[in-house]
Amino acid sequence: MNLGERVNQFDAWLLDQVFQPFADRLPERLSAIDVGMSFQLGALLLSAVSIGAMIVIGHMGLGDAMFNVLTWAVGLAFFVGINRVRPMIGRGHMNPLRVMLAGMRPLSIPFALYSLWQSLTAPPGFEVAMWFNFLGNLAYVLGTYLISCSPRPPGVKRAKSSVRLAALRGEA
Repeated sequence: MNLGERVNQFDAWLLDQVFQPFADRLPERLSAIDVGMSFQLGALLLSAVSIGAMIVIGHMGLGDAMFNVLTWAVGLAFFVGINRVRPMIGRGHMNPLRVMLAGMRPLSIPFALYSLWQSLTAPPGFEVAMWFNFLGNLAYVLGTYLISCSPRPPGVKRAKSSVRLAALRGEA
């Protein structure tokens, strides 16, 4: 088994054994795609705060931050794209995003771990911005895995019993 197959196997395990059971236990009115998209929006906001903090603190000029701003714009395009694909996700059917995001899910984990390392080793002036960056990357990982979960099948309606229990209790 080569490295790519092991990564895919780990990704499938993480999705099926960790995130799918969590998604299945969410309340009925709250779907995994809704929670995942909230995490994605949170990742965008935290990333914007991180970039803004670096500019406001004075460690980065607007020209220096241009790469980060463009990366943020790609994240925004991803968010908008996933929102446009949401109608394809039907209850009781396999989530098409599971296959579509198969490469992004495992790739996002090392980036989140790297941003954690950056946060832990950042010089004092950079700590706040780096922690916002890490939290944004963590929210992105969680959101990507949650939007890849399969939705719950539609609830099976039970037939209401019309049996009267009054006769069993001795009532007339």
